[in-house]
Amino acid sequence: MTVTDRRRTTLANWLRRGTVFLVLLVLMGYFSLTTDRFLQSRNLVNIAVQNSHVIVVAVGMTLTMLLGGIDLSVGSVAALAGAISAGLIVNNEVPVGVAMLAGLGVGLFLGLVNGGLIVFGKLPPFVATLAMLGIARGLTLVYTSGEPISGMGEAYTFWGTGKFGNFPAPVAVWIVVVLLAWLLLTRTRFGLHIYAIGGGEETARLAGVSVSRVKLITYGLSGLLAGLAGLLLTARLWSAQPQVAVGLELEAIAAAVLGGVSLFGGVGSVLGAVVGALLVGVLGNGMNLLRVASYPQQVIQGVVLVLAVTVDMYSKLLERR
Repeated sequence: MTVTDRRRTTLANWLRRGTVFLVLLVLMGYFSLTTDRFLQSRNLVNIAVQNSHVIVVAVGMTLTMLLGGIDLSVGSVAALAGAISAGLIVNNEVPVGVAMLAGLGVGLFLGLVNGGLIVFGKLPPFVATLAMLGIARGLTLVYTSGEPISGMGEAYTFWGTGKFGNFPAPVAVWIVVVLLAWLLLTRTRFGLHIYAIGGGEETARLAGVSVSRVKLITYGLSGLLAGLAGLLLTARLWSAQPQVAVGLELEAIAAAVLGGVSLFGGVGSVLGAVVGALLVGVLGNGMNLLRVASYPQQVIQGVVLVLAVTVDMYSKLLERR
C-alpha cells in the first residue's frame, strides 16, 4: 500500500467515524445556545430513555448491515413481541418474567425465519425482511384486534420507566446490550466472521467461514434485539399499541449509517451506531424544544440521512482508488 493509499484509507475512516461525533457536538452546542432547557439533566436523561429502543434495534441493524444485508422487519417484530408479552399477562395471567421471555422468543424466532429465508430460500435480505415486515405487523393487528393492551403491572412497566437507584432501567438495558455487542464484534471469532463476510462473502467462504451459520445467527440476534426493543417500548408506553414502532427500521438504519456503518458491509462499529442514534435523538429533541413543526422535522432528518449516505459513498470511493 502506497503512502497515498494509506492517506485515502485514513481519510475514509475519519469520514465514517469522526464526522458523526463532530456533528453531534455541533448540534448539542447549537441547542444549548438556543434553548436553556437542552442541557438540563432531566432533558439529557430523557433523550437517553426515549431513544433506548432505537439504540437496541440499531445494534441489531448494525450486525446485519456489517454482513452486507439489512433487516426491514425490526419495527413490526418489536410491535408483535410487545403485544404478545402484554397479552399473555393481561389475557392469560402468565407471570411477567415468562411473558417477557416469550416476547424475546418471538423476536428470536422471526429473526431466524428471516435468516432461513435468506440462507436457504436464497431471497435477498431486502425482500425477505420486507415480507416479514408485513407479516409481523399483520399478526400484531390480528392478535390485538387493532386495540391497545394495557394493565401489565409495575413489574413490566419498570423496564420502561423504572430506575436502579437513580439510574433509568431502559438506559441500563441498552448499555448492557451495546457492551455485549461490542465484545461480540471485537473479541470473538464470530464477530470477525461477520466483518469477513461483509468484506467479501466468497473470500470468507474460501477462508473456511461458515457463511450460512453466521448469517442465520446474526439475523436471529437482530430479531431478538427487536423483540427486546418492543418490550422496552411497550413498558415505557404502559400499553402494547398495535401500530407502535412504525418506521423504527428507518430510524435504526439512519442511526447505523450516521454512525459510520457502511451500506456495502464490512465497515462500522456498534459504538458508532449508538452515537448515530443519539444524534437522531438529540436532533429531534432540540427541534421539539425549539418548537419546530413535525413536518419540517421530517425534512431536516431526511436531509441529514442523505448527507450521511453521501459521506459513506464518498469514503467508499476513496478506498477503491
